Amino acid sequence: MVLTGAGISKESGLETFRDADGIWSTVRIEDVATPEAFARDPGRVHAFYNARRRGLLDPKIQPNAAHAALARLERAWPGPVLLVTQNIDDLHERAGSSALVHMHGEMLKARCGGCGTIAPWRDDLGVDTVCPACRGAGTLRPDVVWFGETPLEMERIVAALAACALFVSIGTSGNVYPAAGFVEEARYVAGAHTVELNLEPSAGVTAFHEARHGPATVLVPAFVEELLARV
Repeated sequence: MVLTGAGISKESGLETFRDADGIWSTVRIEDVATPEAFARDPGRVHAFYNARRRGLLDPKIQPNAAHAALARLERAWPGPVLLVTQNIDDLHERAGSSALVHMHGEMLKARCGGCGTIAPWRDDLGVDTVCPACRGAGTLRPDVVWFGETPLEMERIVAALAACALFVSIGTSGNVYPAAGFVEEARYVAGAHTVELNLEPSAGVTAFHEARHGPATVLVPAFVEELLARV
């Protein structure tokens, strides 16, 4: 099982959230990333995510060598590989990964609060945007998991953690739960070997058997090469 965070996409040009100069240093979580914020000021929340969506769709933003290496691992590894990402971008898909869980949702999808429909979405959303399924106006929101909401596909993730022999964490801060606790579940419940590949030590680095620090575009391809050489 591989867990990825914002650090893997930063090298593709996307902003991170928790770095010193990240998104949460310029805007309050309580204003744009909670259900209460959306109920209070949906226009402001839409504007925030519209800017993130436009940034993701900039032609300059492309998968990097780390994304490509993980797609290669999925294709070449003789057993199952599950990639769980905290990222709401689509760079893993563009690189070719398919055994993939977006535990925090996807920026390029919209969800209707009226009928529950989830649809691909690449345009701006607004308070008057009409749902393509139920035709309700103002019912659409970004299909992302906000603070206070439950991450997606947790049953699948927990089952994979309990069964994995190798757990790799890439580009994560180790501050956001439940993802920050995955390494302990993998190591102490499943008995998995645990590896951190991160620009710098995460908050949970002591829970890993191995920790390698540096750019994801350098560490991840090298690590995948090592794994596949053993097959």
